[in-house]
Amino acid sequence: MLIKGKVCLITGGGSGIGEVAAWRFAEEGARVIIADIDENAGKSVAAQVRSAYGTEAAIAIRADVSDEQEVQSLAVAIASQCGKLDVLLNNAATILPKRLEEVETAEWSRMMDINLKSVFLLIKYMIPMLRQSKGSIVNMGSLNGLIGQKNNAVYASTKGAIVAMTKSLALDYAPDGVRVNCICPAGVSTPLLEQWIAEQQDPAHARLMLDEMHPLGRPAKPSEIADAALFFASSLSQFVTGVALPVDGGASLGY
Repeated sequence: MLIKGKVCLITGGGSGIGEVAAWRFAEEGARVIIADIDENAGKSVAAQVRSAYGTEAAIAIRADVSDEQEVQSLAVAIASQCGKLDVLLNNAATILPKRLEEVETAEWSRMMDINLKSVFLLIKYMIPMLRQSKGSIVNMGSLNGLIGQKNNAVYASTKGAIVAMTKSLALDYAPDGVRVNCICPAGVSTPLLEQWIAEQQDPAHARLMLDEMHPLGRPAKPSEIADAALFFASSLSQFVTGVALPVDGGASLGY
């Protein structure tokens, strides 16, 4: 088992990539903490994981990860209930597919809070435990943060900032033995992607274009992104830090 005995916090673990990562991490022996603003979704996933892998395999803690007090409380709860933290997977995010001039200031602020401020807060309050464990931080970036995307500038801005933050923090925390990396997927078949498709003028055409933009012929499966997160969480990547890894089916190649 690649991460047996490790305590792993997954934000946005109640659905999509986070949910699949929770299952994958538990399968590899981790104790998973699912933090999600949707309390029922988080509890449901945790209960299913416990049913499959045992009573200690997963817990759910309701948290708005864009709220500083709630993140502080989450850190206290993890220290109390688990005694340590080995892996932080910053996965919680939302999208806003609009042209910039159509974006309201409140929408901009909400996106920054959910996608970017949350990463700042989680690392700020979890780093004391991660220093003790010489743990791993895995941030969920995006191909959008590396090469941009039409009509999605605000989302791309948050993900580009995460890439830069990852590289800077890798330098800051290397002396502590804490590794910091990020994953940059292109399309991933999740509820978030389905929402984006539905909001396009021609959803059927958007789905076809998504397939065609990936040389491998399709968006990623959530399990394929979870496997990348598992790599960064495990000793397989023990000499890897500061990496923004495209997991994109070749979409970044541009041909």
